[in-house]
Amino acid sequence: MKLEVRLAQWLLAAVFLVNGGVRLWQALHGVPTSNGTLLLSAGEVLLGVLLAAGWQLRAVALFTALVLLVEAALTHPFWKLSGGALASQLVLFMRTMGLIGGLILLSGAGGARRR
Repeated sequence: MKLEVRLAQWLLAAVFLVNGGVRLWQALHGVPTSNGTLLLSAGEVLLGVLLAAGWQLRAVALFTALVLLVEAALTHPFWKLSGGALASQLVLFMRTMGLIGGLILLSGAGGARRR
């Protein structure tokens, strides 16, 4: 795998490792956290580990992209808002779309076999 693809793989994995890991760390240190958040955070860490390791990279990257698409639609409903709330949720939604784009590229570049 090319160096730039490997770097992209690790950077994308880091997003999930850090986001999920921070929430789990906070929960371990007494920050009130719902069971659903704990479960989602553990899932994020798991996806980050799988992405970083390159295990079934094509499938894991596409699955992660699908999960992010659902998450973005549920948590950033900019189409229901106006004013400043619309702007901030649109930025967060589009940032997630960028991650999805990176994961789709990774699924093609990282998962391809040479012949």
